[in-house]
Amino acid sequence: MDGQFNHVSLDYLDDIAGGDFNFKKELIGIFIKQVPEFMKNLYHFLKRKEYENLAKEAHTAKSSVLIFMMEETGKDLKKIQLLAENNEIETIPSLIEKVKNELEAASEELKTYVSKSEVIR
Repeated sequence: MDGQFNHVSLDYLDDIAGGDFNFKKELIGIFIKQVPEFMKNLYHFLKRKEYENLAKEAHTAKSSVLIFMMEETGKDLKKIQLLAENNEIETIPSLIEKVKNELEAASEELKTYVSKSEVIR
């Protein structure tokens, strides 16, 4: 991982952006906007016992975090998905909390990266 990051890696994003900073910035912006939505939906579906929707939301979030090579968070989201699909909800709240902490930390790193990169440009 790049030395400035503890929660994300931009290696895959760099590959697909092909050096286009604006494209990279756009994808980062989408991710940062998605994080609060993912978390709101995960908590909402859990509270309402909408486990099918919870599984779908975890699957969608997993795809987004893997772009930033957040492998552990991706695994946790996959666990949430599978547990929700099987109505095994006991450990889901703690997994959601773990995911929330990781996503918030990742968002902060990415915000810092974008603001520092724009200053350098």
